[in-house]
Amino acid sequence: MKGRLMTIEKARPTATIAERAKRELKEYALLSVYLYVCFGALVLYKMAILGSQGVHVSAFGVPIIKALILGKFILLGHAMKLGERYGRLRLVSVIAYKAGLYLLLLIVLSIVEEAIVGLSNGRTIAATLSEVGGAKLPELLATSMVMLLILIPYLASREFAVALGEGRLWGLLLEYRDSLDHGGPAHVAKE
Repeated sequence: MKGRLMTIEKARPTATIAERAKRELKEYALLSVYLYVCFGALVLYKMAILGSQGVHVSAFGVPIIKALILGKFILLGHAMKLGERYGRLRLVSVIAYKAGLYLLLLIVLSIVEEAIVGLSNGRTIAATLSEVGGAKLPELLATSMVMLLILIPYLASREFAVALGEGRLWGLLLEYRDSLDHGGPAHVAKE
């Protein structure tokens, strides 16, 4: 049996660098679009609140930049196989565990990003970090909670895709259904 597995593994074609780059670029693009839609909705909400107070702001460039940066950070987490070393857990536990780890990764990398921006603007790292930990702390906590709510569906879809098998999730989501009654447990209960 072991020899047969080795033969099957050797027979599988390995992805070329170009195929892998294409797959990762597609994943990055889809993730960035998802993040942009989420962040864009938050900007619209903020604009509505500020607009009701007489403050008119238009900041649609910020969500694009944030989506691209955080999308890359999340892919970095995938490359590091963040959260892949869990024992035998329920799917919901795996999703919660990974969401917490990815949130932590995004917070740390966002703080590093803020420090770099501070340095490029002539501030010291200590001054930048005290600003992040001081006046911006409530904003950081609120942003972290929103980011957690954004991460959960994304990571859940990835885990569902793994659990169902390659391509099966998208097949289920995009296939046509003939009717609402598809013979499941509810159908059996009616009989």
